[in-house]
Amino acid sequence: MKIRRATMAVVAAGALALSGCTSDTGGDAETPAAENGTDGGDTGGDAGTDGADTTGDGADSTGDGADETGDGMAAEGETGKEDLTFETNEDEVSFSTGAEQYNAYNGGTSSTNSTYNSVVNNQLFGGFWYWGTDGEVYPNEWFGTYEQTNDDPLTVEYTISEEAVWSDGTPVTANDFLLDWASSNPEALGGSDTLGFDPVSDTFGKYVPEAPETEPGSKSFTVTYPEAYPDWELVVSGALPSHIAAQQAGLEPDALAQAILDGDGETVAEVAEFWNTGWLFPDYEITDEEILPSSGPYTLAGSTWQQGESLGLRPNTEFYGPAPATGNLVFKFVDPGSQVQALQNADLNVIEPQATVDTVDQLDGMADQITKSTGPRMTWEHLDYNFAEDSVFSDEQGGLAAREAFALCVPREQIVQNLIQPIDPEAEVMNLREVFPFQPHYQEVVDAAYDGRYDQVDIEAAQAKLEESGLDTPVTVRIGYSAPNPRRTDEVTAIKASCDEAGFDIQDGADPAFFEAGGSLDTGDWEIALFAWAGSGQIASGQPIYSTGGGQNFGGFSNEEVDAAWTELAGSVDPDVHMEQVKVIEKLLWDNLYGIPLFAHPGVVGYDNTLENVRNTAVQTGVSWNAEQWVRAN
Repeated sequence: MKIRRATMAVVAAGALALSGCTSDTGGDAETPAAENGTDGGDTGGDAGTDGADTTGDGADSTGDGADETGDGMAAEGETGKEDLTFETNEDEVSFSTGAEQYNAYNGGTSSTNSTYNSVVNNQLFGGFWYWGTDGEVYPNEWFGTYEQTNDDPLTVEYTISEEAVWSDGTPVTANDFLLDWASSNPEALGGSDTLGFDPVSDTFGKYVPEAPETEPGSKSFTVTYPEAYPDWELVVSGALPSHIAAQQAGLEPDALAQAILDGDGETVAEVAEFWNTGWLFPDYEITDEEILPSSGPYTLAGSTWQQGESLGLRPNTEFYGPAPATGNLVFKFVDPGSQVQALQNADLNVIEPQATVDTVDQLDGMADQITKSTGPRMTWEHLDYNFAEDSVFSDEQGGLAAREAFALCVPREQIVQNLIQPIDPEAEVMNLREVFPFQPHYQEVVDAAYDGRYDQVDIEAAQAKLEESGLDTPVTVRIGYSAPNPRRTDEVTAIKASCDEAGFDIQDGADPAFFEAGGSLDTGDWEIALFAWAGSGQIASGQPIYSTGGGQNFGGFSNEEVDAAWTELAGSVDPDVHMEQVKVIEKLLWDNLYGIPLFAHPGVVGYDNTLENVRNTAVQTGVSWNAEQWVRAN
């Protein structure tokens, strides 16, 4: 089996994306910071606003938005795209991710890796795979095939379809993937100091230290990982057009490819400036369509860009895959707070607004003209302990007994019932960190790892544990989180009402700069941190969160058994090993109380009743993951 975890990245596999939401929904992304440079950042929220998503790691399976019941859950086995055939019409369908404008054809730089870029670019680029609604990876056989051919060293052979071409007629070849690898600044080419590319992710170059094996212009290439890497499947998908980058730097396309194969970093570096800046739109307009070919179902050629309002894509007439259904796919730049009204006025046809009780109620009131779909996201809320020496929860202070006392008084069920179920009636308390409640093996892992000891509030038991800890009461506990965030304020209020009875003094540590350098998360100015991790489908992305010294281990947790289990999991590509070690890790994290999981974030989608094939999803790509299949019923 595959265990897919959450992470926000679009580029590869690595760390989780931090979700420090600034709205009621906990859905606004703040800082795409990823430890391995792969997964976006870690502030994104339900729909993630700015943790890019072109490659990377984490999401969920909320199902098929076409379902009138509103539960958004697809039947088992139906999480991928339906096999549909269309004759492209001249209709128009519009969608919005928010007010931010599209600004980059290359969404893989450190400054352009964002949801509002990726939702457009997902329609412009073909790739070897895509995420299903539950984070499962599905192959795009129209683009090509890939196969793991060796375990030691881990070796993967990729074959691009002979039919795959860019919209300017240039074949999609291994050259494009060589540039993709080179742009991650591998040491074999001299690293970032020599090459000068500005990628959001260094995963490809980090885990694949030598260039893919191929010949210039070939339709096949082989990637070798010296060490086993569980998330190898996410590393290679689509790529930018290397022939354009080469031409803009005054090089022949095959010459650039050969320079990469030869380790000629000096020549490769000549394309870095264009790669970093030439595919960006700082003025929100296209000045040269010829440098923007498409390998996906839609193209920017002939697009209509109304600054501050909308960007309309047109079908790629050279597309070699399934034809898109709708001839005019329009992305409108509409503030989330205005999207419900825009949907009602038919100014938008599909929306994925912030998931609040008010939003759901408004959509329910429009049932005669729209369909609503709700469901969980692969973003999950949690409370993390601070293990620093001066923290009351550290082993030097109150230790495990103090952590147990807090866990026994946190009203998890009340929080879910009052704050989450009004949005998603199927929501439940989340008892794991590496598997979501809607994923197939969730209960199996829960049964092996968690005995339900913190399911219900037990004030007497909490008081006894606090006495056992030896701490003087009341014990001050500051709960830090990114503000403003009404839902998290409500969570802290509920925790205070319960835990103060047990002998704690819960203090609201809301901080507008919580995630920023020098903010309270960074300085450790908290006893409990309240935030979310977001993502789409990685296996080993949790390692830097829970391992000793991990770059995303903000509380300083350290446990040798946990470290060993992660090392074994991250060093294997065997699904049985992944399952075995996830059970070990989850049990150890409960037994030692790294932190307390709360719930998967709710999501909501609304769309015009006349549309077909609009399907909700838990992954970071959002509802537009299959926008090429949206079509108005006849």
